[in-house]
Amino acid sequence: MNKTLKNMSSKLALFGASLIWGSSFMVVKASVDSVEPHVLLVFRFTVACILLCMIFYKKLKEINVEYIIQGGILGFLIFLGYSLQTIGITDTTPGKNAFLTAIYCVLVPFMNWFVDKKKPDAYNFSAAIITIIGIGLVSLNGDLTIGKGDAFTLVSGIFYAAHMVAVPKIGKNKDIVILTILQFAFSAVFSLIIAIVFEDLPTRVTTDMMTGLVYLAVFATAGALLLQNVGQKYTDPTSASIILSLESVFGVIFSVIFYHEVITLKIFLGFLLIFVAIIISETKLSFLKRRVERGIMISKEPIPSDK
Repeated sequence: MNKTLKNMSSKLALFGASLIWGSSFMVVKASVDSVEPHVLLVFRFTVACILLCMIFYKKLKEINVEYIIQGGILGFLIFLGYSLQTIGITDTTPGKNAFLTAIYCVLVPFMNWFVDKKKPDAYNFSAAIITIIGIGLVSLNGDLTIGKGDAFTLVSGIFYAAHMVAVPKIGKNKDIVILTILQFAFSAVFSLIIAIVFEDLPTRVTTDMMTGLVYLAVFATAGALLLQNVGQKYTDPTSASIILSLESVFGVIFSVIFYHEVITLKIFLGFLLIFVAIIISETKLSFLKRRVERGIMISKEPIPSDK
């Protein structure tokens, strides 16, 4: 496969991951109407874990105590993110859930500041300010209060950001596939504990319910993760981050089409500001800089003589 075809295929893989994750907000919203949040997560993580074990069974022999401890830490963080996000969507719209979760992109540089003592740059600070304004437009009610669902969703973004910071630290020189399998396994266990203590099993199982759960486990968890890993291998980080950030946009599109979510001008402006903030934080506007540099280079080229 030549370089151009690899590049195109990898971007399509990332686009596919974004599309699947964007659609998953709508599926989760429909699923939690008939399945308790952590019962849903037990199924989602268990099936995804089993699938990855089947695909990468040769790697399982490499698991040791160190992997288990590291997988447990990462699994706890990702569990908290998914748990709070899934609880949050029970009391908010899929579109809001998608965009408010995406604040983790803006939070990561500030968490890295705490871990690595590397101060965020001007782009990160400006993105944070824009995000705060966007969150206010999306979440604050007329009396300046925030709904329970939006609040849970925002907190979930903190744990997603913590997970992203922890992965390169904990997973350094480790097989990411093994860590992913263990993360799913521990997340399933944590979800099971909460489900047993606080939740009830569904009284009846419908075809629509099972279809949604299978979609979330197979496509939105194991499948999308595989597409992301494949896509990022041959795509530069700037392009990859832009494509993956479309997840929140797709979340709103699916919510408007299937959930009939009404997007007011205030909410639309909030979504737009959050999306702009994500692009600024993830890319530092490098794609604009390249265009300007190309324009300057073209302007400096000598004009060919007609003689």
